[in-house]
Amino acid sequence: MTPEVIGIDLGGTAIKLGRFTADGTCLKSLTVGTPQPATPEAVIATMVDAIAQLDPLSEAVAIGVGTPGPADATRRIAKFAINLPGWVDVPLADALEAKVGKPTILDNDANCAGLGEAWLGTGRQFQNFILLTLGTGVGGAIFINNKLFLGHYGAAGELGLITFNPDGPMCNSGNKGSLEQHVSITAIRRRTGKEPSELSVLAQSGDAAALKFWQEYGRDLGIGLTSLIYVLTPQAIIIGGGVSASAEFFLPAAKAEIEKRVLPTSRVDLQILPAALGNSAGMLGAARLAWGMVERGKEDKEEKGDKRDGEVWGVGIGNN
Repeated sequence: MTPEVIGIDLGGTAIKLGRFTADGTCLKSLTVGTPQPATPEAVIATMVDAIAQLDPLSEAVAIGVGTPGPADATRRIAKFAINLPGWVDVPLADALEAKVGKPTILDNDANCAGLGEAWLGTGRQFQNFILLTLGTGVGGAIFINNKLFLGHYGAAGELGLITFNPDGPMCNSGNKGSLEQHVSITAIRRRTGKEPSELSVLAQSGDAAALKFWQEYGRDLGIGLTSLIYVLTPQAIIIGGGVSASAEFFLPAAKAEIEKRVLPTSRVDLQILPAALGNSAGMLGAARLAWGMVERGKEDKEEKGDKRDGEVWGVGIGNN
């Protein structure tokens, strides 16, 4: 029997699950609605039911979960989720292990998307890159020398929470005027009253207002990326999330803004590219996280984040 793991992408409106082999082949997938309100108890119950549907014979050997917020350094506790009620220090891995009986590991959903892209997507060709996910919120992942950078206690890479405009809208993170508050789907709705897909259709038809909006959006995104480029000088910036489907309308403006604002020495051969895996990136990356745990054996729950040097447990991408 071919070993398999379960990758789970927990979102504010949907939970995506898949069963994956070690080469990333998806044997079966399932999407269920996130219960509302999305309290920890309700979400865990929904996950357990969905896992039973996805894997009725209990064949999977491990579970990886991407959550919409940082995990702790042990990758077992969901520290908080900005847009989910009651999600503070939720022992999600323990809860799933107790109810499903499979070793479980967690990470931020954007980190999982980054792992997916690094494993089987656009990131395969780069050792140093940034992934920015433009969705309901804005998440990020940083890869340095083929390793996912987690920083001190595992909370690095919250790229959407950097300050963009100190006088801008209040963010659920407590920051004011974060990048998320200007380039997320939520921000687009607030700014235009429309969905990104609607604005893309209008732009495709030549609507002047929609085209102007995407130009302004691209400019804002480019300004936000400027700070990240100066700090990290990546080989590539990969743009994922739902808004990336409209990249043709805003990426040229973002690139133009970066060229104006970033010294050539800090953007040598920089590429800005759309992500390749679409909505499957998160659960694929969560599966890669689970495979990393399987490959190294179940990690000691006592191990502390300050001994990990910012590396994700057991995950060696190895594409370069």
